[in-house]
Amino acid sequence: MRKIFVLVAAAAALTTAACNTVEGVGRDTQAAGQAVTGAAQDAKN
Repeated sequence: MRKIFVLVAAAAALTTAACNTVEGVGRDTQAAGQAVTGAAQDAKN
């Protein structure tokens, strides 16, 4: 029973870490997209 508890706790920790990483990548991608959009608008004008 203790082994199962340890495995569940480890899985929960890894899942939480992965969510934070994916969220950070999403923010970075969004910022890069905004930079590209801004550069395209500047080149257009």
